[in-house]
Amino acid sequence: MGSLLLKVIIFLVLYALVIILFNTVMRKKLKVKRKKIFSYNHLNEKHKKIDWMIRFSFILVLIISYLYNMSQEIYDPVWFMETHTLLLGFILFSEVARAIMEKRYAENKNDYKFTLIQTGFIAVTLLSFFATDFFGVFN
Repeated sequence: MGSLLLKVIIFLVLYALVIILFNTVMRKKLKVKRKKIFSYNHLNEKHKKIDWMIRFSFILVLIISYLYNMSQEIYDPVWFMETHTLLLGFILFSEVARAIMEKRYAENKNDYKFTLIQTGFIAVTLLSFFATDFFGVFN
């Protein structure tokens, strides 16, 4: 158990460093300011409303998918109704909505480019981790 925990911690720390390095390089390249950590960073009221609609919809879909998957006689969940798939979809929808709002309303027109590139990078890396079973690290 200790070995697995150590692998998970090392993996998460390395992944966080890769994300931080990627974000730093892309911010400098696109001349984009860093946003506050743990903040919604809504651009305006319209963005705030859209973001909360996406969040509320995600919670509803999460509850419905849970009830559906648990109602099956033999627990055989539908892949697109599993929590991790829905969470990835939520993040993608939320970030694409942010990019659209940044393209329309942000002062720096490179903000939306950074958001799309960052979202794409994270999505590709996470999908590659899941598709390759984390490159066999945890076997």
